[in-house]
Amino acid sequence: MNKKLFVLSLLVVFSMVLAACGGGAAATEKPAATSAPAATEAPAVATEAPVAATEAPAAGPLVLKIAYSSTIDTWDPIASFSTEAAYLPNVYETLLKINKPGSAETYTPVLAESWSVSDDKKAYTFKLRSGVKFHDGEPMNAAAVKASIDAVKDHGGAGFIWWSVDSVEVVDDLTVKFNLSTPQPIDLIASSMYAAYIVSPKALEAFATNDKFWADGKSYGTGPYIVESYTPDVEAVFTQNKDYWGGWQPGQYEKVVASLVPEATTRQQMLEGGEVDLAERLPSENLDTFKSDPKYKVFIEPAFFNYVGIFNTLRAPLDDVKVRQALSYAIPYQDIIKIGANGFGTQSYGPVPAGVYPWDDSVGQYTYDLEKAKALLKEAGHEGGGFSMKLTYTASNASEEAFAPLIKDSFKEIGVDVTIEALSLGEQLKLARSGKDAQDMTLMLYWPAYADAAADNLWSLFYYTEKPSWNLSYWNNPDYTKLWDEGSALSGTDFAASKAKYVEAVKLLVEEAPGVFLYDTMEIAVIPTTVEGFDYNLNYPFLHFNYYELRSAK
Repeated sequence: MNKKLFVLSLLVVFSMVLAACGGGAAATEKPAATSAPAATEAPAVATEAPVAATEAPAAGPLVLKIAYSSTIDTWDPIASFSTEAAYLPNVYETLLKINKPGSAETYTPVLAESWSVSDDKKAYTFKLRSGVKFHDGEPMNAAAVKASIDAVKDHGGAGFIWWSVDSVEVVDDLTVKFNLSTPQPIDLIASSMYAAYIVSPKALEAFATNDKFWADGKSYGTGPYIVESYTPDVEAVFTQNKDYWGGWQPGQYEKVVASLVPEATTRQQMLEGGEVDLAERLPSENLDTFKSDPKYKVFIEPAFFNYVGIFNTLRAPLDDVKVRQALSYAIPYQDIIKIGANGFGTQSYGPVPAGVYPWDDSVGQYTYDLEKAKALLKEAGHEGGGFSMKLTYTASNASEEAFAPLIKDSFKEIGVDVTIEALSLGEQLKLARSGKDAQDMTLMLYWPAYADAAADNLWSLFYYTEKPSWNLSYWNNPDYTKLWDEGSALSGTDFAASKAKYVEAVKLLVEEAPGVFLYDTMEIAVIPTTVEGFDYNLNYPFLHFNYYELRSAK
């Protein structure tokens, strides 16, 4: 598992630079395969007869225009581990897709038509869809799947998710087998939003000899859209893959023009002014404007992200559990949600976002109770507080900037003096990794790499290793380690028993309070009635718009 450490460091790098916005995920019981959703037909568009007896001009392509906030750090589907996940799933596909919570089935087959698991749970065999081609014309087959997974294990941004896979075996042209060192839920991993794309072998070969291969927009997937052009930090244009195995129906968009627009207010103005059909991440404070306008539908969903505050347990008096519990009771959770997220958030139950496996509300929460906080400080020998703390946050995170002063003011009520410092991400992490010399409290925004917060959040943030990378609390609890190990060992064989172990681990985590668990964010989407087919799946928090599912209602 230690090989996770390097690649996991990328995850918080991306998460800490975001403000309060997000998506979500959930893992559910393992399922039988289902058919891919059928495309629906949009109503015909009425047109007027020409006045003159001349031939009408040919209609142009049906174009969808979107204003995005999500940047594109890379076009490499193997290296991808950031917000380009808003675009890549329209170009690349995985073996399976995990459905949104509440669905009748957990997974939808995509490039795999079916799959089976060996009795010892140490081998997964996938039967692939026949007749599928990559954008470059190469066939999608078992050899291509093996090449993709081997590449992502070797140098993928989130390659750690395949840690249990010893080998990928080509059984025949349309059958591929994953041989595991220990049982793990490969169907869940194969549906990940990172490190699970199947890519043309020719592209992988080209990258092996040219590390600049993915520098511009390229298209070597099997997905419904092809990258037509890309102007860095300005615009990406996608066009239909006419040979897409899923087929096409009237009303689906022939082109998608994705404009990169950093300012939220500008994105809102473009949407309201008709310059774009859709816009990502609009200002939540202006939500009432859209709620009262019949031209829009507003969706508010649970999200995949949460905010935590990490205590440095190497520094006195934070090495005392009663002091950490006291500070946890001195956090004004609801005020933080109001100020940091404009009210669009829910108090966290530990570091697992609501709806994400293995979330469970039985793990408990701290309430805002200054009297309890004072009593616990007294028990710990710190009556009236009398100590100071240094709190840091990422300077680029507007939400942390907004709510950090609330923590300072509340801690002052129990006699604890807090100094707040905004640092660049690199500075904050460097300081946090300096052990006893680090800050007393670090604010961060975090999300799991795929729909399993046990394999990520619980491990990355609080599992102790000799050289902690993201366990910035330096908390070392053997009971927690044992429970996590037991939960991980059961995750591929007994899902319910695995979750029970993880829930016990989170209960211990909340009780010991090496961090404060602030709030889970909410996903907000504003969709004009001129666009149909929007269906947010919180397992894919960056894929706000699935182009293939959208239809023009004009």
